[in-house]
Amino acid sequence: QVQLVESGGALVQAGGSLRLSCAASGRTFSLYTMAWFRQTPGKEREFLAHIRGGGTTYYADSVKSRFTVSRDNAKNTVYLQMNSLKPEDTAVYYCAAATSNLFAAEPGRFPYWGQGTQVTVSS
Repeated sequence: QVQLVESGGALVQAGGSLRLSCAASGRTFSLYTMAWFRQTPGKEREFLAHIRGGGTTYYADSVKSRFTVSRDNAKNTVYLQMNSLKPEDTAVYYCAAATSNLFAAEPGRFPYWGQGTQVTVSS
């Protein structure tokens, strides 16, 4: 079992920045593919980015110029740096984990999820 705890969600003005964190349990965290998704009411969970065990990253086109995913394996933590935030970025943000070093963007490929953290961007 892998437990994930997100933090860092907040209310921020448009144009601002936030950094989300996700702390993970597990002795082999460095091998996990870690991903970030977001969801708004009535919509499907949207893939944002992932970072694989070797550090390679992959982004959704909608955020690749503004968001950066990174990881600190010594702290078992993955981050999502979000810049130039827009009101349409308002959502609950989730981190997800797969214990295999896979390349994936579909929610169903990730068996482990955090509880989510709310990001609200005011105009």
